Amino acid sequence: MRCIAVIGLALSLTTAAVASAATPTPAAIPGEELIGHWDLTVTSANNRTYPSWMEVKLSGNRSLVGAFVSGGGSARPVAKVEYSTAGFRFAIPPQWEQGTADLVVEGTYADNKVTGTITDPNGSKANFTGVRAPTLERSAAPSWGAPVDIFNGRDLGGWKASGANSAWSVVNGILTNAKNGANLITERTFTDFKLHVEFRVPKNGNSGIYLRGRHELQVEDSKGLEPLSTHTGGVYGFLTPNENAAGEAGAWQTYDVTLVGRRITVVLNGKTVISMQNIPGITGGALDSNEGEPGPLYLQGDHTAVEYRKIVITPAR
Repeated sequence: MRCIAVIGLALSLTTAAVASAATPTPAAIPGEELIGHWDLTVTSANNRTYPSWMEVKLSGNRSLVGAFVSGGGSARPVAKVEYSTAGFRFAIPPQWEQGTADLVVEGTYADNKVTGTITDPNGSKANFTGVRAPTLERSAAPSWGAPVDIFNGRDLGGWKASGANSAWSVVNGILTNAKNGANLITERTFTDFKLHVEFRVPKNGNSGIYLRGRHELQVEDSKGLEPLSTHTGGVYGFLTPNENAAGEAGAWQTYDVTLVGRRITVVLNGKTVISMQNIPGITGGALDSNEGEPGPLYLQGDHTAVEYRKIVITPAR
């Protein structure tokens, strides 16, 4: 019986070895080194530099798809990322760019970085470099410091305009943007924080609050509209609120926001519309793509008139 058992064991081991040898090793996915989020810096032909962002992810077991954020606008889906030994390429329809052709991104990967060119729908070209976006995972919950009034209700102390055509002023204790003009940026920068802010938009008004100068929380006249990431309560192009809690145009509204790493909770007019969701990357109009660094708060003034008051940040220690 012992002999038979030994022979049986040997046959089993041999069969297992043959089966193992006959099972092919899964083939590498072409372009899998691109999978992930990328923070891009773009330099145009006239040496203007602006931030951008792209995502590459796997669809099924062999296709690469993704998303792309240009210098402005929202995150756009990428239906297919083509990859070969020469590099990668994808094309997307125009959004706010001038021209009717597709926007085309072509690049190469080496040493955990990407480089390449972006061809706008009008035919103009720009060069880009990119690094992997940081995860911004925190090892522990933050402890909070003292609340800071970053708008003093008297003047623009602690703030700076993004350009010479600023229409910002303080009117009766209210931070007021009278018309389309420059954006307004805090001189102080922040990592993780809690934010309370009150805002008022006119009929058809449009503004935004950029967290760390990179992630736009939308501010606009959107009461009664379908909840979208591009309406009040959303992180522009990325995170859609679970309901439309926007108030009437011309009425004061409130945001209470907690941002820790990439994780954001948004309370609009007393209702939690986004709960502990990760912001994938920078939104259009960001100041830069250096996501791992502290950044300012900035208020969008380049669309329409808007008013803000009671802007209070509680920073993490």
